[in-house]
Amino acid sequence: STLSTFTSSDHGKSPNPINVTTFYNYTFIVSISISEKFPSPNTPTMTGTSRRSARGRIKSSSSPSGDEGSDSLRYPPTIRRGRGKELVSIGAFKTNLKILVALIILGIIVIYFVVNQLVSHGLLYDESQKPRVITPFPAPKLMDLSMFQGEHKESLYWGTYRPHVYFGVRARTPQSLVAGLMWLGVKDEMYVMRHFCENSDDLSTFGWREHNGRDFGRQELVENDMILETSFVKSKEGSLGYGGDWAVRIDVKDKGLNDGAKRSAHLFFYLADEGGNVLNLGQDNLYFQGSSLLVSGSREDVGDWQIHLKSQNQLETHYSGFKTPHIYNLSDLVQQNLALQARKFGRLQLSDTSEDSSNIYIFQISGRLPFTIDIPFVSGIKGENSNVEKRLSSLTGLPLSDLLKKKHREFDTKFEECFNLSEKHDSETLGVGKTAIANMLGGIGYFYGQSKIYVPKSTQPESQNNFLLYWPAELYTAVPSRPFFPRGFLWDEGFHQLLIWRWDFRITLDIVGHWLDLLNIDGWIPREQILGAEALSKVPEEFVVQYPSNGNPPTLFLVIRDLIDAIRMEKFIASERDEVLSFLERASVRLDAWFQWFNTSQTGKEIGSYFWHGRDNKTTRELNPKTLSSGLDDYPRASHPSEDERHVDLRCWMYLAADCMHSITEFLGIEDKLSKEDYNSTAKLLSNFNLLNQMHYDSDHGAYFDFGNHTEKVKLIWKEVIQENGQLSRQLVRKTYGKPKLKLVPHVGYVSFFPFMSRIIPPDSPILEKQLDLISNRSILWSDYGLVSLAKTSSIYMKRNTEHDAPYWRGPIWMNMNYMILSSLHHYSKVDGPYSEKARAIYTELRSNLIRYIVHGICDRGLV
Repeated sequence: STLSTFTSSDHGKSPNPINVTTFYNYTFIVSISISEKFPSPNTPTMTGTSRRSARGRIKSSSSPSGDEGSDSLRYPPTIRRGRGKELVSIGAFKTNLKILVALIILGIIVIYFVVNQLVSHGLLYDESQKPRVITPFPAPKLMDLSMFQGEHKESLYWGTYRPHVYFGVRARTPQSLVAGLMWLGVKDEMYVMRHFCENSDDLSTFGWREHNGRDFGRQELVENDMILETSFVKSKEGSLGYGGDWAVRIDVKDKGLNDGAKRSAHLFFYLADEGGNVLNLGQDNLYFQGSSLLVSGSREDVGDWQIHLKSQNQLETHYSGFKTPHIYNLSDLVQQNLALQARKFGRLQLSDTSEDSSNIYIFQISGRLPFTIDIPFVSGIKGENSNVEKRLSSLTGLPLSDLLKKKHREFDTKFEECFNLSEKHDSETLGVGKTAIANMLGGIGYFYGQSKIYVPKSTQPESQNNFLLYWPAELYTAVPSRPFFPRGFLWDEGFHQLLIWRWDFRITLDIVGHWLDLLNIDGWIPREQILGAEALSKVPEEFVVQYPSNGNPPTLFLVIRDLIDAIRMEKFIASERDEVLSFLERASVRLDAWFQWFNTSQTGKEIGSYFWHGRDNKTTRELNPKTLSSGLDDYPRASHPSEDERHVDLRCWMYLAADCMHSITEFLGIEDKLSKEDYNSTAKLLSNFNLLNQMHYDSDHGAYFDFGNHTEKVKLIWKEVIQENGQLSRQLVRKTYGKPKLKLVPHVGYVSFFPFMSRIIPPDSPILEKQLDLISNRSILWSDYGLVSLAKTSSIYMKRNTEHDAPYWRGPIWMNMNYMILSSLHHYSKVDGPYSEKARAIYTELRSNLIRYIVHGICDRGLV
């Protein structure tokens, strides 16, 4: 499912041509509007309003584990104070002061060792000794706001919050009841299990055709010779359980490629309780007669519940039950069970057995194509007043069909109301737009767990690990890519929310609130969230640990600026406006701390300069050391990383953040609580056009560049290397042929246009015309499909960064950057200036190219 690389960035994100599920994250914004090297182990530290440099911030003490206890010790009861200042007589010891002193010293030693033992066993714990890097920010949580409680919280309780699997349902709670779907596909004339989203599965397509983010979604999964359509819907009608009831409909159709021969399909629907609660198997699973109670149970959150299977087709069902705390390896358990049965009995079916106290049940549903199954879930069952049969009937058969049709109509109506596109685009373009918003909303997930934060072993004398665990946290977030990156990425989220808030601003506030609640006491947020066993199972070990000296572009300010602008333009009704303002008021202290972390930990040597921490200045394997923390991974920076660097993109992100914080303080009237004048002066400093030009502008190229210790005379060459085992191998290593010098880094690309994207360039400046010329130059960045990420004239254009790292931000087209450039073109076309007409012409053509290529690419592949 590929076109040309439009994806979001982070470590190792391979430059496949446009991955459809990833591209949806940014594409639709265009039609409606108009990611790290492992650094030095430095932890930012902030105390009150004063902050030290980012360098050398690791606190040497490690955090004891266990429960909190008393942090003080009383005097031994034999030692007391009298009413005056004289010591009370100590009996027999009174005559021998030396013995008394010796006993006191011995007592102190004993107490010292007792305290140490209590601390090491977690029985005595002083909260103040917890390392700052894993200490939460001391402010009320955003998710405790009343707007996120009550009806809002319950309406979002159940959802398709498992974007890493082809179809999955869970609740927004740490130990949820989890449902999911697997099926047997065919590849190279062999059965293969489909479960996790994998591009290697070679499905013609998969993705959401419709999804409203709350209670409805319809997805299509196209196998080699069959099509599975999954529909999910929720209902509160008659439900007594928290979050309501829900149902899944699975339609399995034949693609008609078998010359009339009807093939069988084998689906595997499962239910697992992450909390380990025992599930009760229904009594009629071996004799399916159109309706069956699959499994039931009881939970504290939803009470007694049942899940049923109903179908009008002839089906064969089998099951297996397991007791295990893990669910990330369910597909392995199923395959092992099937393989054992096949060897013993020659049958491709589950064993119809279950382990004692099973908390997981997997149900095999087999039948000739086509067939349809309905799987309703009802909760809050309390005796005869629960109307279970009536509720089941409303979520199966014709009533379910009617409900799905109603949700389909509501989706179309809301799409039209939100984006008003019907008069501007043809049906194909509208179809791609619907698919884009559906995949964005259907890609929202819920995760719970603890991040691993880098801390040197030397600061943890009793630990063999180089990390500490962040506090247990939940995250409700959209994901950049279901098959490649099904987890939260900080800088991607800002782009996601530019689209989502236009559909449902409350979902956006919920997501941004979850992210800001991850802020630690120093104002830092781990940029990549790998929470829970399922998320960990998808990530190579070397990318799991997060580095507290590294940031990520603060793109959440993009959506916050959008929301503030929407209030000013009166796009919200009064009650909605109040919700946004209430959110911003509580968020302001966290946003302030986040800004201050950047403004202290990422500053350069000169006033108004910044550089991304985390580049490896000792690498011998990379053509240009990556800057993963910037999100632009392998985009060429200074060839030799140093603290003399000045990164123009980070400077512009900081301008956005300062300007946004100034707007918040002014808008809310909270100048006394936050540093309004500081933000105003910082924004003025960073938007100072002359200072920007002195630091970053190259008049010969007419472009803005990074500054650093750089030489163009760097190559990758093959070299024979003796490995640790004594064997000889050939490796591609970096060789420098010239001495690097402090200078501007002469590579035109996305980074060069950050001052343009930030709209710092005055509309009457000749430098603006230079930017427009660079954008529209077909020999540099322009293509018929969008702007490439690095100039075709660059010495590193489409060059590999290592033996295994193909070009990523060195030519492939990225939709988020194209959107930001397009948005600024639209801005400059509307303001008075000598170049407005030129900006308008480029805007119109670039926008047309992007939309046309994406729409045709998607439609030609049958993805809409």
